[in-house]
Amino acid sequence: MKAPDFCLPNQDGTEICLHDLAGKWVVLYFYPKDNTPGCTTEALDFTAHLEEFEKLGAAVLGVSPDSCESHQKFIQKKDLKVTLLCDPQKEVLKKYGAWGIKKMYGKEYEGVIRTTYLIDPSGNVAAVWPKVRVKGHVEKVLQRLKELVQ
Repeated sequence: MKAPDFCLPNQDGTEICLHDLAGKWVVLYFYPKDNTPGCTTEALDFTAHLEEFEKLGAAVLGVSPDSCESHQKFIQKKDLKVTLLCDPQKEVLKKYGAWGIKKMYGKEYEGVIRTTYLIDPSGNVAAVWPKVRVKGHVEKVLQRLKELVQ
C-alpha cells in the first residue's frame, strides 16, 4: 500500500513533505498531545533511539494536532531530538486513520488514535502499529526496521 503523501509544517514552521523523503525509511508516529505522560515517554524513547534509526536510514516524524508553537515548547522543555509536525486541521491524522472514536471511562469521543507507520524508501507502508501501547513500542519499531533493512 502506498503511504498517503502530505506536507505539514514542523516545530519551526518549515514544511516537511513525505515525497521529499523518498529514498529514506520514515517512521511516522501519531500521538495525542504534547507534554502529556504517554506522549512525553514516546517522544523521549524515539529521541533516545534516534541515532539508531538514522544509522538505518530512517527519519522519525511525530504528528499531533498541537500547534507548532506547542511543539517548540515541548521540544525545548524535554530536550527532544525528533521532528514534530503540526496537524491542527487533522487532515493527515484522518488520511492515516489516526483520528477517530475513542472510549475512556465509558464515554465516547473523537481523538487521536496512537498509531505508528513504517514507510519504506519507495513510499510504501511496510508496517503499521495501530492503537499503540507506549511501553516498549519504540524498540518494536526499531527491531522491525532492522529486519526489513537487512
